[in-house]
Amino acid sequence: MKKLVAIILVLVLCAAAGASLAEKTELVVFAAASLTESLTEIKTLYETANPETELVCNFDSSGTLKTQIQEGAVCDVFISAGQKQVNQLDITRDEEKNPERLDFVLEGSRIDLLENKVALVTPADNPRGIKSFDELTELLKGGEVLMAMGNADVPVGQYTKKILEYYGLDEEALAAAGKITYGTNVKEVTTQVVQGSVDCGVVYSTDAFSAGLDVIDTATPEMCGRVIYPAAVMKNSAVPEAAQAFLDYLRGEEAMKIFEEIGFTSMKAEETK
Repeated sequence: MKKLVAIILVLVLCAAAGASLAEKTELVVFAAASLTESLTEIKTLYETANPETELVCNFDSSGTLKTQIQEGAVCDVFISAGQKQVNQLDITRDEEKNPERLDFVLEGSRIDLLENKVALVTPADNPRGIKSFDELTELLKGGEVLMAMGNADVPVGQYTKKILEYYGLDEEALAAAGKITYGTNVKEVTTQVVQGSVDCGVVYSTDAFSAGLDVIDTATPEMCGRVIYPAAVMKNSAVPEAAQAFLDYLRGEEAMKIFEEIGFTSMKAEETK
């Protein structure tokens, strides 16, 4: 009899555990590669405070993530390193910004979450002694340096392209001359600099911090615009309430402290002005 009771108790406990696992909500977050360190830390905190939720994070270039969403990938929350990629999924934007009239953003969920800075970085020994974007421009004109930047579909690459245009530099000519190398996301650009395979690179200040690189110079808004990270719940999310709850958490004090520790700035303050 005791053996039977023990067996029943084990079965009940297993069933309860199974039910608990079955009830756990999986939340898929697509986030720009530059958010890897901060969101990985936030994921641990959020799951500890919300054991019923499991966060699954997909980090890559914002352009790649946008394409994956467009092609039907499961995504509940999208955080981009640029407005362009979210605009292309947002039906409330005009035809210039969303020419394909894609409708993936849940109405009323979109926010500007964070601001970053575009930074010029060099390997630890700064082999060319580069001191600023102004000096880099002259060195590029003279063909004296090798610079790493993001591809055209990567926000950091788009910001870098604007910087080159600001200084009147011909990106295609520089690339053809072997003076520019590319990365498919900001982490690849950062890695090239860390490994010393290039003389310098253009990344975000937060990536420089995470990689232990010194920031030589930062771009002004006049050079490339402001680096705003929009975030939104996706319209096809199966768990929109859970997605919105996580998005709300990201704007809170606990998550924002982690973002700010590596150099992000909260955009929430601007909404209250």
